[in-house]
Amino acid sequence: MSIPSPRGEREKLITSLTPKLRRLLKIRAFEHGMDIQDAAEHAIKAWYTAAKLPEVVTEGAKTWGTFLPEGEPDRFRQQCSERGVTYVQGLAQALTLWLDNHPSPTTPLTAQPVVRVIVANQKGGVGKTFISSGMAQALAEAGRRVLIVDYDPQGHLTAELGFEDVMYEDDVETLLMHMDGTAKGHIGDLLVALDHKRFGERLHLLPASDDAFLRDVALSKVSFSEAALERALEPLEADYDVIIIDGPPSLGLNMDTALYYVRRRDGELADRSGVITPVWANKASHRAFRLLQSQKDDLCRKGRIQVDYLGLVVNAYDSRRGKLVKANKDQWELSTSPAVLAVIGDLKEGREAADGEIPLLEYAPDSEHAQAMRDLAKELAV
Repeated sequence: MSIPSPRGEREKLITSLTPKLRRLLKIRAFEHGMDIQDAAEHAIKAWYTAAKLPEVVTEGAKTWGTFLPEGEPDRFRQQCSERGVTYVQGLAQALTLWLDNHPSPTTPLTAQPVVRVIVANQKGGVGKTFISSGMAQALAEAGRRVLIVDYDPQGHLTAELGFEDVMYEDDVETLLMHMDGTAKGHIGDLLVALDHKRFGERLHLLPASDDAFLRDVALSKVSFSEAALERALEPLEADYDVIIIDGPPSLGLNMDTALYYVRRRDGELADRSGVITPVWANKASHRAFRLLQSQKDDLCRKGRIQVDYLGLVVNAYDSRRGKLVKANKDQWELSTSPAVLAVIGDLKEGREAADGEIPLLEYAPDSEHAQAMRDLAKELAV
């Protein structure tokens, strides 16, 4: 497959890469002010002239793809054949060599906006709140300043973190009022903090409010409504390293404003901000994903913007549910654009933490669910 690009025609190289190496590449590329695609291209070109490279462990590699200049995928495959290595091993050697030759700089080389992520899928019950909350907790635990926005009118995130009463307070301004321009105060007054020692006062929540169900109607009357969420959150951005949006279970203007907010801004590196979609290993999730992707693509085309897909998360997976479930999971894992970032099992800790209104990493910090959230947080390369 070939695509036009400002850097000329490019063709896709599809192979496999271990999650660890993929994360390291993303982090190091951003530290050097590069897109992942450019870093991979430079790595492969340097590999062509390198000799006697050691074998790299590739166990657990997942499908991965990148675009290279026209003709380079064929050249890479030919070089692998001549060296007697698999495409997976050849790529692993190239990227490991690049990482060795490009250590982390003491300071980032390119100033970047705050990282903005929406966890989105209009299909309910697939784990948007679970993923949003878990990633935010893991990032805060790791020392990042994190704001999580409950953008779902149902307010599950707000309730599950123990702040349900906040949604129904009288005479309090709301996120919608800051979006439609009727608010008088500062949006920071709406925030609440998770005061657990683990998060070090770095994790804040912008709760849902009971007027959120009216958001689509209200936004239809707002000039340049797609930018309404950005206008509302802009006063907070300097205070955070990451802003995570727990997306609504619907399409429409509400979703458009969130997608517009996570678009790639001028000077921002590719795949830094964008969309993560939780899915299940079933056909309904495939259909829902296509609808969301269609809305994103339509917004990008009409608004002349770029919204990056950061990846998919196969959630609540249980191989005991039969061959069709496994087949659907395998189908997801064949995707390279976007790639599957994680497969998370159908375990009890997430449900128990939500029912008890306790953050997952506080309730079960050593659980498999908690570790999965820490691994997902690393994917953001903050």
